[in-house]
Amino acid sequence: MQHSAVPELELAHTNTRPIHWVATATALAGVVALSSVLQPDSARAAQASGPQAKSAPAASAPATTGVDFPIQCGPLKAIVQKKATGDLDGDGRPETVAVVHCDAGMGTPPDGVYVLTRAANTDKPRVVATLVAPKARETVTDFAVRDGAVLATLLGYSTEDVPSCCPDVKETAKWQWQDGEFVRSTPGNTQSI
Repeated sequence: MQHSAVPELELAHTNTRPIHWVATATALAGVVALSSVLQPDSARAAQASGPQAKSAPAASAPATTGVDFPIQCGPLKAIVQKKATGDLDGDGRPETVAVVHCDAGMGTPPDGVYVLTRAANTDKPRVVATLVAPKARETVTDFAVRDGAVLATLLGYSTEDVPSCCPDVKETAKWQWQDGEFVRSTPGNTQSI
């Protein structure tokens, strides 16, 4: 053990007394009390008030397992490559958007993009819309659901003569729910690749 060269009386701050613990506990209690009173404005703005405020359980998005997707794969399985969730129609219940293709083992099988929802009286998910059909021969790369819209980058082919290995067209697409259906808008940035 190494001894200090400074006399113990000069190191008075190293000896704790009960008053030190009382002061620390009081300071900590004051910080906790003050933090519960002072909240950022955004935290108070998000709190509902009045008799209409009820806490309802959040609805969960439909799962993709066990769904019969409208894609013809023959003896192969349909696999969900990507998925994203969000409330697309504004009803307060989230939908799931799935990018699905046949499990071909090699090559680049075309993707289908499907919207799944649940009926109010059942938990079984069902396909309610096809945004991209596999017969379009497109592959989905970037994919997301943001602000009630489905966003995707699609790789495709300029003609039927372009080999499946080598898509030569790239475009972005956006779908939004309008007047009871999904409407696709393409911002005009289709590019040859």
